[in-house]
Amino acid sequence: QVQLVESGGGLVQAGGSLNLTCTTSGHTFSLYSMGWFRQAPGKEREFVSATNWLSNNILYGDSVKGRFAISRDNAKNTLYLRMNSLKPEDTAVYYCAAPSRPWTYPTRVAGEYEYWGQGTQVTVSS
Repeated sequence: QVQLVESGGGLVQAGGSLNLTCTTSGHTFSLYSMGWFRQAPGKEREFVSATNWLSNNILYGDSVKGRFAISRDNAKNTLYLRMNSLKPEDTAVYYCAAPSRPWTYPTRVAGEYEYWGQGTQVTVSS
């Protein structure tokens, strides 16, 4: 069974940085594209970033482009999200997600992901 566990969220002032981590188990991580999404209260789930298994095909949402960076360590079965220049509007629960099949293109579409973590709260104060 695929399990995803996010960590690294917290409270930070505007302009600060946070590093999120998603540890995975139950699948061959190195073969799967992975994604990050976020959801703020009262809003729909929003695409943040995604990467293919080789980290040579990376996508970012328009609102985070140039500030966030996705990376992965296939030897550690771990996905990362480095968040810089944080803004109050970045406040949300952040989720990592995995598709059901390996070797798929990274995608912005939440429905293309089968497995989700429980989320980690990121709060940015002004």
